[in-house]
Amino acid sequence: MTTLADIRDRIRIDLDDTAAERWDDETLDRHIARALRDIDNAIPREASALVATTAGSRDIDIAHLATLIQVETVEYPVGRHPPEYVRFDRWDTLLTLDTAAPPAGDDARIFYTAGHELDEVGTTLPTHLEDVLATGAAAYAVLERVPGTLNTLTAGGPAVPAEFASLGRAWMSAFRELLRHHGRANRVRSRRLSTPA
Repeated sequence: MTTLADIRDRIRIDLDDTAAERWDDETLDRHIARALRDIDNAIPREASALVATTAGSRDIDIAHLATLIQVETVEYPVGRHPPEYVRFDRWDTLLTLDTAAPPAGDDARIFYTAGHELDEVGTTLPTHLEDVLATGAAAYAVLERVPGTLNTLTAGGPAVPAEFASLGRAWMSAFRELLRHHGRANRVRSRRLSTPA
């Protein structure tokens, strides 16, 4: 499974910095985290969870749903065919079901989007998004370095800062285009989603 170190290595190859002479791990990790947030906004992870209701209450605490971004729909009660989706309200970590009678303590299935995870153990990113992440993080890394090169004598001459900035902008443009290409808004789906009240 791909890890944070693997992504860092990919970026170092793209940046021609395999010896870590220009960017330390902490700096690259910051740029990886920033690009990952961009991916979360455009292409979040889709997840679902069975959550027990509390008898006599329409409220469900969803604080335990890690990296929750958006609740998409709620199936309640669970297991019927066709599935039954209920309206709901959400305020922070409290989900309130709009049901005629309060739940009896049985389960609800919550369909939601969440942020992707990436650490030294692995990632929830699908393989096709790993290169997208590396492109975005490399773009952020290059663009951050541009101001520091403007007043620096470089071995490549005075054109180096402009070329560096051009490279960063090109990678950022590619990253933004990949986000648009893979983004949820551009995907055709057939779903029954409830509309929050």
